[in-house]
Amino acid sequence: MPLTDTAIRNAKPGDKAYKLSDERGMFLFITPAGGKWWRLKYRFDGKEKLLSLGVYPDVCLKDARERREEARKLLADGIDPGANRKAQKASRLERSANSFEVVAREWYEKHSPNWADHHGSRIIRRLERDIFPWIGGRPIADVIAPELLDAVRRIEKRGALETAHRALGNCGQVFRYAIATGRAERDPSADLRGALPPTKAEHFAAVTEPRQVAELLRTLDGYQGTLAVTCALRLAPLVFVRPGELRTAEWADIDLDGAEWRYTVSKTGTAHIVPLAVQAVATLREIHALTGTGRYVFPSARTNERPMSDNAILAAMRRMGIGKDEMSGHGFRAMARTILDEVLGVRPELIEHQLAHAVKDANGTAYNRTKHLPERRKMMQQWADYLDAIKAGADVIQLHGNAA
Repeated sequence: MPLTDTAIRNAKPGDKAYKLSDERGMFLFITPAGGKWWRLKYRFDGKEKLLSLGVYPDVCLKDARERREEARKLLADGIDPGANRKAQKASRLERSANSFEVVAREWYEKHSPNWADHHGSRIIRRLERDIFPWIGGRPIADVIAPELLDAVRRIEKRGALETAHRALGNCGQVFRYAIATGRAERDPSADLRGALPPTKAEHFAAVTEPRQVAELLRTLDGYQGTLAVTCALRLAPLVFVRPGELRTAEWADIDLDGAEWRYTVSKTGTAHIVPLAVQAVATLREIHALTGTGRYVFPSARTNERPMSDNAILAAMRRMGIGKDEMSGHGFRAMARTILDEVLGVRPELIEHQLAHAVKDANGTAYNRTKHLPERRKMMQQWADYLDAIKAGADVIQLHGNAA
């Protein structure tokens, strides 16, 4: 006879545990302590088994019967409901262990050794400050696009739109790593294309007209300050690398006798070679006398254990009256790209390779650090000689389209 709510409520504990049967193998197990447990007796592969369906009154009679029917459907499909429950529990534990933060930190530890220190520290700080507090504890396989969007919109609302885009990109990298390692099935960041307003393209201020470049170089030569900043200002236009790469340059990467500087590009993590013109080697030999026994070519003014401040070169230019609307640290790259192409007629692919940009070739987009290296050596010396000539007052060619 089926159980009723009244019979269950009135059931009292006895000296021994006993059962109150319902239907289809379900019964209520009553302990001497007064506990009332729902159980389902079933057979699977010829063996009798028991499945817990919950505790009364947390699970009422109606709910217990619904759970019984769910278990019977599994049996009808040839699935052991007890084994199925264990598998689901194990899956939940695994998903919980593979939270977004756990996977993100694993991704970071795997890739950060190939990044510049400052690049990696910015990424992990961005995740710790703006992402982990909101979705870090969620199983990475369960994170959905609206949750991720809510997190990055918090960044946008404080006016840091570019940071929001960068954070979203980092999250996409983490999700793709999770997919590759079998802990997620898809990348929800892909669903958010267009969800954030686009960032406005920022063009770094740069002097590109030859007569103005000559004046700039003479101004830089007149800097009265520390030898480290003086040499950095001389080297910046000669090598036209990214400002962060110049200030964090290490002596271990520089071969003065071979006139080469080999390092890993901070933005892309690719190996790069900068052929050094005679003028660049001379400047490096001068600063080597002061800093050559340490790690950094341009150490901090306060300690040799850290590189020069990211504001040191800019501050020096501002003190010399070079405004932020005239020249920036990145501006030396634009200056070299423009004049090498439009005045000196250097082939664009040589310039792009030297800028460590991806260059499209017959095999698709690629970058090869050694490609065109002999020609790039000639180009870098030609560039240094040109800068010396215009600085000394030689006639310069005005920019009127591509001189090539």
